[in-house]
Amino acid sequence: MTTLMLVCPSCGGLNRVPQERLGDKAKCGKCHAELLPEHPVNLDAGHFNTYIQKNALPVLVDFWAPWCGPCRSMAPQFEQAARTLRGRVLFAKVNTEAEQSLGARFQIRSIPSMLLFQNGQETARVSGAMGAAEIQRWLGSQGV
Repeated sequence: MTTLMLVCPSCGGLNRVPQERLGDKAKCGKCHAELLPEHPVNLDAGHFNTYIQKNALPVLVDFWAPWCGPCRSMAPQFEQAARTLRGRVLFAKVNTEAEQSLGARFQIRSIPSMLLFQNGQETARVSGAMGAAEIQRWLGSQGV
């Protein structure tokens, strides 16, 4: 039985979850929040590193801003992809207006930009608005 480490999106607690239970609604042992939400998690600078580095599943992060039209139009598509790929990929969002240090750290030059992290390392990135099916295809092309 393979056990995966998942970070709680609410409290940041570390949780061990058997791989075969990823389809279940696993809850955090500390705060009882859902570990695999059907929607993207909002990350700030304080939680970013733990969420990216400690999760066993790949994490796709959408860097966006509230004033960005393409970002707003892609948001429901990103949500749909998060629901479809629940248990296989974790989806997160970083508001580059509120978290300018993260935008600078990852040299975000255009938004929306999506960065894929696996085992704590950035493995791929793509810029521009995409539909849910395009996001899924792109992730598939990255071996996810």
